[in-house]
Amino acid sequence: MNKLLAASALAMASVFSLGACAVTSGQSTVGQYVDDATITARVKAKFAEDKQVSAMRISVETLKGEVQLSGFASNADEKARAGQIALNTPDVKSVRNNIVIRSATDK
Repeated sequence: MNKLLAASALAMASVFSLGACAVTSGQSTVGQYVDDATITARVKAKFAEDKQVSAMRISVETLKGEVQLSGFASNADEKARAGQIALNTPDVKSVRNNIVIRSATDK
């Protein structure tokens, strides 16, 4: 239930932050910016719903439909699952999985 609430909060925060959006480097239109922000929100929401992936340790950025994942995973399965979730999200063209695997002993 907490993950679902977190997913909803992330999605709502992303939607409300679009009100003052500006086109950034690499994006051709405001529409493209909105599309990218929507993809990012979808991926984050799916992470929050998944029991294997930590939505709090993995960052998601999107540019022209290409999703870049960064942050830390506790194991290779979590990293792979995050990449799979992102790739299977609607409108995602490709995924760059730059997540670093970091075990509890690496801290």
